Amino acid sequence: MSVFTRLSDIINSNISALLDKAENPEKMIRMVIQEMEETLVEVRSGTAKVIAEKKTLTRRAEQLRNQAADWESKAELALSKGRDDLAKAALMEKSNINASVEITEKDLQKLDETLEKLSNEIEQLQAKLNDARARQKTIVMRTNATKSRVDVHRQLTSYTIDNAMDKFEYYEKKIDQMEGQMDSAHVEKRGLQTEFDELEKQESIDKELEELKTKLNKNQ
Repeated sequence: MSVFTRLSDIINSNISALLDKAENPEKMIRMVIQEMEETLVEVRSGTAKVIAEKKTLTRRAEQLRNQAADWESKAELALSKGRDDLAKAALMEKSNINASVEITEKDLQKLDETLEKLSNEIEQLQAKLNDARARQKTIVMRTNATKSRVDVHRQLTSYTIDNAMDKFEYYEKKIDQMEGQMDSAHVEKRGLQTEFDELEKQESIDKELEELKTKLNKNQ
């Protein structure tokens, strides 16, 4: 069972109902606390990996922005030397890099959304864990006081928990979807639309080239 499924089930579970039905509430509360602690460790570990991925993408985006600025400087240098061909090629490189920046920024936005959801779930799980720990001593006292009634509570089976544990696969699928989008984001699209995109890009570059020429002429 995935960590995201366990996380969901724990958050949605009714601890009081589980304990009321348990044959041995003292043992049950220990199991619940252990499950919560283990799940919390795993979720935090998974969150740390997502944060690391975000840092990597953030650095990548910054590197790409620097590269784009460098190509613009090269275009200006080429124009100052009368090399329009080199200036245009440099602007083309800048345009391609800016396209990569846009993709990276979209990926970062998706990571932020996922981190926000995971953060909310961790807070809820921690609240559940705190509540369970607060109840533990009371449960021990209750169990000791009601030993003669233990047989009445033999109705609990693992089905109650297992059934609850099937509700939260959404988060695991969300992570899978995010990874799939990241993998597919860099696949080159071909066809008629690409040709039109290239025409628009060329027009934009020609315009920027003229602007750079004007800028350099004013500075001379």
